[in-house]
Amino acid sequence: MIKKVMTFKRFERFWHWTQAGLIIVLLLSGFEIHGSYEVLGFEDAVTVHRTAAWSLVTLWIFAIFWHLTTGEWKQYIPTLKKVDAMIKYYLLGIFIRAPHPFRKTMLRKHNPLQRLAYLFQWVVISPIIWATGWAYLFYANWAEWRLDQYLTLEDVAFFHTLGAFMMLVFLIAHVYLITTGKTVWSHMKAMITGWEEIDTDAEES
Repeated sequence: MIKKVMTFKRFERFWHWTQAGLIIVLLLSGFEIHGSYEVLGFEDAVTVHRTAAWSLVTLWIFAIFWHLTTGEWKQYIPTLKKVDAMIKYYLLGIFIRAPHPFRKTMLRKHNPLQRLAYLFQWVVISPIIWATGWAYLFYANWAEWRLDQYLTLEDVAFFHTLGAFMMLVFLIAHVYLITTGKTVWSHMKAMITGWEEIDTDAEES
């Protein structure tokens, strides 16, 4: 039965939009630090980047605690079921108004392709960015910790930039997928208000 329900809770929406804002700030300040353009100036860009990074770490601590205590972490368990159907839908079906192969329920907010995308972000993109980011932050301690025997600043810079571009691609894809609901703004509206029309009792076939 299709029913309008509160799909995204208040903290979930706060976490989503705050995380998105901080990631955008990190990308913009990071590319300025990299020398792609100049708006704030190098020193101010570094300060903004560092502040946004610590803010995101703090947010993630609360978000991880919230997901674990509410059971919402189950929403992200990856599955290969219907992945091929989702790929076909996004590549072709959506343009010929084919029916959506995934039926959203309260227990399944994210389709299989979304789950795999989030998994890739958590196990590949984020570790690359954070490992190299911490290496940058504690560069003065490399010799003391003997990390200078295994790392070079050039390698750290390369992989940190690579991770940033991967996150940018993920962000662009995420924004595109927002427009693929029943209307262009339906997904966006749901993440703002929390309310969405979903199938309250259907299970994936």
